[in-house]
Amino acid sequence: MPDHDPPSLARRFRGYLPVIVDIETSGLSPSEHALLEIAVVIPEMNSDGDLQISEIHSTHVKPFPGARMDPAALSFNRIDPYHPFRFAVDEKEALAKIFQPVRAAVKRMACTRAILVGHNPAFDISFLNAAVARCGVKRNPFHPFSTFDTATLSGLVYGQTVLAKAVQAAGFEWNNEEAHSAVYDAQQTARLFCAIVNRWKDLVAIEKSNANGLFR
Repeated sequence: MPDHDPPSLARRFRGYLPVIVDIETSGLSPSEHALLEIAVVIPEMNSDGDLQISEIHSTHVKPFPGARMDPAALSFNRIDPYHPFRFAVDEKEALAKIFQPVRAAVKRMACTRAILVGHNPAFDISFLNAAVARCGVKRNPFHPFSTFDTATLSGLVYGQTVLAKAVQAAGFEWNNEEAHSAVYDAQQTARLFCAIVNRWKDLVAIEKSNANGLFR
C-alpha cells in the first residue's frame, strides 16, 4: 500500500483547475473593443506531481456589432479582424467552443471550477467577462474575479515581469515573430506557470528532506 495519496490537481489548488488564457483584442476597453482571439491551455498533473500541458484550444472571433477598432492595437497584434481566412466565429460560438473542453476538464479532474491564469490577467478576465455578459452565457466555468498572475509569480521567482524575459529566465526560447498571437502567448504562459509550480514543489520536497535529516 502506498504511504501517501497520489498527486491530485484538485487538491493542489483548493479545488480549482488552473487554465491558462490569452486574449487578443481590438483595444483596451472590454465594453467597447472586440475580443478577436482567445486561446486556453489546460494542464494536468503527472504521476510525479509535476504540472504539464495537456490540451490547447483556440479560436478566432468576429467583432461584436458596433465594436471599436483601435489601429494601434491592431498594429500591435497584427490582426485584420475582417480577413476571410481568419475563419472567425461569432462571440457566442467562440465562448462555447472554448468553454466546453474547460468544463470537461474540470469534471474529469474532480475540480469545482476553473481559475484563469494569465500574464497580467486583469486584462484577460475583464474581456472574457464582458463577452460572457454580452452573449448571456449562463455556465461560465471560470471564477468571475479570482485569477493567478504569472507576472507576479515571475517577479518573485525569476526577477522578471515581462512575459518574454520571464519565459527566457525560466529556460525556454522566445520568438518575437510569433508573439502576440493568443495561441503562442498562452502556450508560453503555460510553460512558465508549470515551471514555477514545479519548482516550488521541488523546493518544498528539499525542505522536507532537510528537516527530516535534522531530526534523525
